[in-house]
Amino acid sequence: MTLDRLLDDFEAGQISREKLKQELLRQSFIETGNAKIDPLREWRTGGPEVVYCPGKTPDQVASIFDHLNRCNGRVLGTKAGQDHYEAVSRVAEARFDPVSGLLSIGAAPEKPAGRVAVVSAGTSDLPVAEEAAGTAEFLGSRVDRHFDCGVAGIHRLFSVMDDLGAASVIIAVAGMEGALPSVVGGLVRPPIVAVPTSVGYGANFQGLSALLTMMNSCAPGVGAVNIDNGFGAGYLAHKINMSALGKEDG
Repeated sequence: MTLDRLLDDFEAGQISREKLKQELLRQSFIETGNAKIDPLREWRTGGPEVVYCPGKTPDQVASIFDHLNRCNGRVLGTKAGQDHYEAVSRVAEARFDPVSGLLSIGAAPEKPAGRVAVVSAGTSDLPVAEEAAGTAEFLGSRVDRHFDCGVAGIHRLFSVMDDLGAASVIIAVAGMEGALPSVVGGLVRPPIVAVPTSVGYGANFQGLSALLTMMNSCAPGVGAVNIDNGFGAGYLAHKINMSALGKEDG
């Protein structure tokens, strides 16, 4: 029983106060045998619980997806593989993007709101950039994509500056030296969520040098998430977008 249905039944006098308390406690989390899932997270925070797939067997991921789908009608998983997709497809109709690693059940809101711009430095950054873009779209934001706009060919970036400036928030994804967010931050108004990727040669230290560059950005209005964390960037950008629109959730 959904939370709204439960409250409606209580207001209509169809269930008792004690029954309401018992049901709320029962729904605070659901034990699946391998996980304790949080079906009320979206009600509390504005965003649903999302499944991090690496380290979980395909059957474990399928079980978690099945329970969340029964509660919420839509589920998102990150860093998934083909084996996770095949397992989830046995319990529900699922979609899988092998580029971003996003695995999902259910549709995004019918009327995507606001604008999140995703700009990436190089084609090698595409998986993380698509993870960010797909996450924001799943949550309900409209996303504009601008890929392969790194500072090594800065004229490519200048060609999309009008679009970046019109967004509510920008996600800037880059590896190598990680300079893209600072350059963008010095040219446009929207806040920037910087995403370092592990793309680069040895001294990049699997993205650590890009992370430090972004954390030390001299352009105000730039905040960084962890290395290769496209999901975290997309989620945060969506929440910023919703705040800019004066909405509490998606």
